[in-house]
Amino acid sequence: MLKVIAACGSGMGSSQIIKMKLAKVFKKLGIDAEVYHTNVGDAKSQANNYDVVFCSASLVDTFKGTKPVVIGLKNLLSEGEMEEKIQAAGIK
Repeated sequence: MLKVIAACGSGMGSSQIIKMKLAKVFKKLGIDAEVYHTNVGDAKSQANNYDVVFCSASLVDTFKGTKPVVIGLKNLLSEGEMEEKIQAAGIK
């Protein structure tokens, strides 16, 4: 099972929305994933325990030096962008 974390600045609204949208996209793609959400600080400290991090494109640099694939989103509400970036990253 793929372990995914959705991160936003405060860890409340945006990351929860990303989490819900990602769960829908992973299901559509037939990828077995467990998605968590939190603020960017906690996500950075926990990043190495996850396979993939999703966050706003402006927060991608926060995760430099961590092991997971980091995917930055320009539109946090776009399932199409999420699906496109999951496929481009070769996530299965």
